[in-house]
Amino acid sequence: MLATLALLLVGGALIGLLLAVLGAGGSILLMPLLVSGAGLSTRDAVPICLLVVALMALGNLGPYIRRRQVAPRAALILGVPALGGSWIGGSMVKANWITESMQLGIFAGAALIAAWLMIRRDLQQSQGKEEPGQGSASVLVLAVQGMILGLLTGIAGVGGGFAIVPALVLLAGLPMPLASGTSLLLLSLNSLVALMAIGYWPEQGLHALIPLSMGGLVGAIGGQWLAPRTSERLLRRAFAVLVLGSALLTGFEAWRRHNQPPRVLSRPVLSYPQSSSRHV
Repeated sequence: MLATLALLLVGGALIGLLLAVLGAGGSILLMPLLVSGAGLSTRDAVPICLLVVALMALGNLGPYIRRRQVAPRAALILGVPALGGSWIGGSMVKANWITESMQLGIFAGAALIAAWLMIRRDLQQSQGKEEPGQGSASVLVLAVQGMILGLLTGIAGVGGGFAIVPALVLLAGLPMPLASGTSLLLLSLNSLVALMAIGYWPEQGLHALIPLSMGGLVGAIGGQWLAPRTSERLLRRAFAVLVLGSALLTGFEAWRRHNQPPRVLSRPVLSYPQSSSRHV
């Protein structure tokens, strides 16, 4: 119990810091933390993940709004289709159309793609092959990407910031600070819509929500201080490594649960207040 509590506190702090600095990275780390660390089923982890990401994103949004680092047009083009996708994805999970191993597999695949995009962009900038802020894309391309991100939010319980930020920078041509602020706005809205579509809250959700929120508050304060003092490239590289590790861990968990009977699937990895096996 104490080990799980400490893990959630530290994980929440790291997630809050990443959201404050990059405007992304919350759920891509939170999902494996809840599933592999706290031993929750994916069904129980998704709504907790969505609510925590929404709260942390809203908490970090204030400074960006004060600095006017939110792009209303890009948020609208990406955001409206994303909200529709979030509702559809959450409804699919609620109807049990998506199995637990599928949720974990989708999450791992999305994390791998995100890590590859970030590493690729960093290599292009290092070689002088990319001019940040010069990207442009049609309204249709941005809208389609928004729908895909929304589906990912509803199905896998991820806000999509790890993909929203590259989309805003590379497709919409926004500078990184503006993309981060816009991402936080979209993250909070997408997560809340998906949570309403799922319409389910696990009994032990409060036990995970409190330490995650406490850690997230500390991380957010540290992130707001650290953001203007740290190289963007260094942050991006460190985050890419974390995302890659998250993808590998979640992929292994998906494979393990797919090859085990239902009773073993929901057994906690660490001691936890209540078993969630009856929700699987």
